[in-house]
Amino acid sequence: MVVIKEYRIPLPISVEEYQIAQLYAVAEASKNETGGGEGIEVLVNEPYTAGEGGHGKNMPPGMDGQYTHKLIHLHSKVPSFVRMLAPSGSLEVHEKAWNAYPFCRTEYSNTYMKEHFSVIIDTWHKPGHKDEFHNVHNLGNPELQKREIVNIDIVNDKVDPHEYKADEDPSKVGSEKAKRGPLKKDWQQKNEEDPSKSKEGYPMMTCYKLYRVEFKWWGLQTKVESIIMKAVHRLLRNFHRQMFCWMDRWFGMTMDDIRRIEDKTKKELDEMRHKGEVKGMQM
Repeated sequence: MVVIKEYRIPLPISVEEYQIAQLYAVAEASKNETGGGEGIEVLVNEPYTAGEGGHGKNMPPGMDGQYTHKLIHLHSKVPSFVRMLAPSGSLEVHEKAWNAYPFCRTEYSNTYMKEHFSVIIDTWHKPGHKDEFHNVHNLGNPELQKREIVNIDIVNDKVDPHEYKADEDPSKVGSEKAKRGPLKKDWQQKNEEDPSKSKEGYPMMTCYKLYRVEFKWWGLQTKVESIIMKAVHRLLRNFHRQMFCWMDRWFGMTMDDIRRIEDKTKKELDEMRHKGEVKGMQM
């Protein structure tokens, strides 16, 4: 049985700003997760044309964009009982992503588990508050009945004490460049004069991230799927808290700036992965 969850993440930024913010934050977060023989290895990062051969062959016409293929070296980032069962060298996950912004698709797979493990994420980035689209992914009735909606609030959601950082707390950090924040507890309240904005006058958008998760390993399926979804919630919450708090770093950047950062980050990740200590989220 496939687990279907839709995470809705409202943010006080515009859809256009988010495209830059996300790519910048992904590059930075990748470095925070890499070291000690583990982390992220970028294999491919190049444009694709939808509907043609190559990377874009399965994307609908008009969905041109950027394709990335990353190899994620995990080991300590999976539950200990999985490490005991899985053979050496098998704890690597392939991430393939098609970024046709404002739509993105990401697929995770493992060569050892093959068809027994998959995570497919479809994401739409839409202007406005989190409840304006009931079925943005156009799910059929069977999937719609199974879908669970999870709302993530970057200000009010509880953060574990060992993960908390004051400089990544949107209630304490604001942007001088964009004149936004720190955010108050009621930051999602609509602007009476312009419902597309927050009470403070900030632009509002929502990420609608639909996760389809399947782990078919007898006796462990329910437990591992639960662990995966708990990790997803932590990841999305922490990532978007960071994104907001890093606004002064990415605000005003262009796509050319981002591509230069990505090229530099790829080289840095290759060096970091082979030295230092294991970093980032661990199970």
